[in-house]
Amino acid sequence: MRYWLMKSEPDEFSIDDLAAAPHRITPWTGVRNYQARNFMRDSMRVGDLAFFYHSSCPEPGIAGIVEVASAAYPDATQFDPASPYYDPKATPEKPRWFNVDVKFKRKTRFLPLKALKRYPELASMQVLKPGNRLSITPVTAREWNFITRRLLDMHDR
Repeated sequence: MRYWLMKSEPDEFSIDDLAAAPHRITPWTGVRNYQARNFMRDSMRVGDLAFFYHSSCPEPGIAGIVEVASAAYPDATQFDPASPYYDPKATPEKPRWFNVDVKFKRKTRFLPLKALKRYPELASMQVLKPGNRLSITPVTAREWNFITRRLLDMHDR
């Protein structure tokens, strides 16, 4: 199993929106960064866990936990001219963008970015690196365990 951190702007799609989605599953669409796309397409596997991270808001941070619920497949928004994620260079025969489905596991107590920065155990975490703007980043098992066991106090993962 691998672990991830997946960012979403809460005014666009929040952990509460995912919890309210049918079957608590939704496609993670709209990713338009090649590295983040590659993580979904090449590295994510069904059953992997991810922190659902609220970004681009007054107080960014971890808001919940999700599970990767599908293998990567072409992101349908790239083919829709009405979508803000439309890509005129993408075709169904040669898609450029992929997504996975994510499933709501649980909402956690909110863990702000400023709290994550306090712990030397998390100093190498991708989301804490200056200039990191990737919407999807890997999380090491050590980082995952530290956050879930020490900061979120989750004993029943």
